Amino acid sequence: MIERLKAYLRELTGGGIALAYSGGVDSTLLLAVLAGLKREKPFAAVALTMQTLLQDCQEMSEAEKQAVAFDIKREVFAFDPFALEEVRYNRIDRCYHCKKAIFTQFAAYAQANGLKYLLDGTNADDLNVYRPGRKALSELGVVSPLAELGIGKAEIRKMSAELGLPTASKLAAPCLATRFEYDTLLDDEAVRRVAAGEALIKEMFPGIENIRLRVHGTLARLELPQDRITPAAAAASKIVSGLQKLGFDYVTLDLEGFRSGSFDRKPKRN
Repeated sequence: MIERLKAYLRELTGGGIALAYSGGVDSTLLLAVLAGLKREKPFAAVALTMQTLLQDCQEMSEAEKQAVAFDIKREVFAFDPFALEEVRYNRIDRCYHCKKAIFTQFAAYAQANGLKYLLDGTNADDLNVYRPGRKALSELGVVSPLAELGIGKAEIRKMSAELGLPTASKLAAPCLATRFEYDTLLDDEAVRRVAAGEALIKEMFPGIENIRLRVHGTLARLELPQDRITPAAAAASKIVSGLQKLGFDYVTLDLEGFRSGSFDRKPKRN
């Protein structure tokens, strides 16, 4: 599969490539393969990263280190997502408007610098879940090699491990707006509170994976892996105290455990 990916990307190198690069599993695999091809035969390639309040700061730092390690030029852009009403009010199509604004900047950079192809890390699994941002990518002519080749997350992790990439087992880090119910007013303070709350839980439970602090007004609903629910219940007073200091009035532990995109799923009724 990795040879298919190399062959696909090799066909694009002649026109120059701009890669939307977040530092996550998918875009890092593309970056690594492009770096390998660049060593075989030099071509114009730039990694484009967008920095916003909705992304984890540590994620941005790791992305920078990896781009440097691969000797790929990196350009960092800034964007205030709350300048968009659809993002500020967390509309259900928030992702479309946010992606459109971000990739419009990326596309303008690519065009201004003579880079014919703008790539992103959308994979085949993303085509089967709610991803309104894909419409924006399509409108802007963004190329998604992993999706076009039918490569899903499991295969991406396998290839990443074969290449010795540190992201092979890295967890997904979706934008922090996903922690809030749709049609909820977002602001800097609310987003920072969520980030601080999740950091607090990770500090309490070293090695914990897949934590989400979902916000319902002044209530914090914690989604944790099933094997962490009992230990978390035992530490309830400490968790409640920590989150209340951050500004939450109530704290609840979700007994269904962690599930990706839970605000996109309707609860089951018996």
